Amino acid sequence: MQIKKTIEKVPGGLMLIPLLLGALCKTFAPGAGEYLGSFTKGLTSGTVPILAVWFFCMGATISLKATGTVLRKSGNLVIVKTLVAWAATMVATMFLPVEGVQAGLFAGFSALAICVAMDMTNGGLYAALMQQYGSKEEAGAFVLMSVESGPLVSMFILSSAGVASFEPHVFLGAILPFLVGFVLGNLDPDLKEFFGRAVQTLIPFFGFALGNGIDLNVIMTTGLAGILLGVLVIIVTGIPLMLADKYIGGGNGTAGIAASSTAGAAVANPMIIGTMVPELQPAAASATALVATSCLVTAVLVPILTGLWSNYMKRRGDTVPEPQQATPSERVSDFH
Repeated sequence: MQIKKTIEKVPGGLMLIPLLLGALCKTFAPGAGEYLGSFTKGLTSGTVPILAVWFFCMGATISLKATGTVLRKSGNLVIVKTLVAWAATMVATMFLPVEGVQAGLFAGFSALAICVAMDMTNGGLYAALMQQYGSKEEAGAFVLMSVESGPLVSMFILSSAGVASFEPHVFLGAILPFLVGFVLGNLDPDLKEFFGRAVQTLIPFFGFALGNGIDLNVIMTTGLAGILLGVLVIIVTGIPLMLADKYIGGGNGTAGIAASSTAGAAVANPMIIGTMVPELQPAAASATALVATSCLVTAVLVPILTGLWSNYMKRRGDTVPEPQQATPSERVSDFH
């Protein structure tokens, strides 16, 4: 049976399918993990420890070796997207309750959901699109995007926007596993390869654990809102990213569209942040459902829009020249 290949045909499927299975367990057998106990309980409720290991392994895959063009491209896109996410979060705090909208078309919308959906780019999707439509160095720009993985950037945005307050040691606790992995991976290539192999392997496990915190009734309630959020992510982040790519990064805007997605890793952030900040806990479940839908929507629409824009620019004769000394960065996975 081609189970893995079938799952991978679904955009973000390695994360979303196990998450859906976990949500089915939560909806129809909510007490199963507690009843069975032991390791089964660990699989259904171990989101944080599983993510801690994944975050450590993710850090080990990030390389210090990158050309100046790669750093300029990735830094430009990461900074602009973070600033846009911060601005969108600030606006959300003015109009949305902390616990999120409870009914109507925007049910589930909250500052938490908007922040998390907009601040992390699907780096694997971006790299794949740039390998097809851009230059090798543009494809390598996902190096810094991988650093966004995890809740740290979302925590900074929420804190600076006044949505939540985090003690310094909480920030340290959130980034420390990543930093330790980063140091070890750069000190020893064998460790980098060893830990890097676990990055994709762990994705279904924390996807399933995350799903066990989501009732399917929440997904049904927020389904349309999630689609709307995905479209908003593309529009709100895509336009500034296109302009930044063209006028700062020296591109033609294609890289900006390719970066206007929601990362699969972002699906985990609402629950993680909710455990740190009790006042955000009521919004965490619906935010997770919204972000999961946004991840799927952007994974489908962004490649289409990127291809259309790239072809349009080619017809105009506005293409990005391939750098002579381009060195493709290592691609970790299609998940981030």
